[in-house]
Amino acid sequence: MDGMSPILDWDGVLALREGGPCPPGAGPLGALFGPLLAPPRAADGCLVVGRLAQTLDGRIATASGSSQWIGGEGDILHTHRLRALCHAVVVGAGTVRHDDPRLTTRDCTGPDPVRVVLDPERRLSAGYRVFREGPPTLLVVAEDAPGGERLGEAEVVRVRRAPEGGGLDIPGMLAALSARGLWRIFVEGGGVTVSRFLAAGCLDRLHVTVAPVLLGSGIPAFTLPEAGRIADGLRFRWTVHDLAPDVLFDIALDRVRPRVCQEPAP
Repeated sequence: MDGMSPILDWDGVLALREGGPCPPGAGPLGALFGPLLAPPRAADGCLVVGRLAQTLDGRIATASGSSQWIGGEGDILHTHRLRALCHAVVVGAGTVRHDDPRLTTRDCTGPDPVRVVLDPERRLSAGYRVFREGPPTLLVVAEDAPGGERLGEAEVVRVRRAPEGGGLDIPGMLAALSARGLWRIFVEGGGVTVSRFLAAGCLDRLHVTVAPVLLGSGIPAFTLPEAGRIADGLRFRWTVHDLAPDVLFDIALDRVRPRVCQEPAP
């Protein structure tokens, strides 16, 4: 209708990948993906979305590490669409070790992102698929990690270590990606990696899919310092989207840092 925004299908959303933002009133896909097409507001020039799929009792894998796939077909499609909209997809070394993922957009139309693997100590071998085939891969390691400038087909990028708690300095890594023109960034997993971005205050949005599954045990979705009170938890607003048979929660974090991760006042 004249004067009204068109209801976007996936191809319409994808067409806004480099030329957004998404107009209001563009339908369910516009409402879900529109916030990711908005210009970055953070000083580092990046827009970062984290994503996890969990059971109803908050598990992302069994105790042995099995996690494919907790979500159903709708969640798998959503994951591939996030890859297509983002310039880079980030996973931790544990995800590569357990799942040997390809991290491509084979289940939807759209470009493959640059694959970014975080392996601070550089313990992964070159035998995994992300280092042997497919789109470009960056292996991000600590600046003092051993080894040369490539691992298989992947280029090695060195960043400083996090000042506390182990791992890599997340703001420094975002700066390195932004310098390469990779500014819309999808942190796909696993739980420790997403939690480190959250703890560092480096997530703009968080997509959490909840599947109708109860495990009763297994690996928790989030790993943060222990909270002493309910008030120390992170509260937020969310919007809910149907990914039948699952439910997706889209959470606007806007780089907020959980209280339990903030330094105490002097």
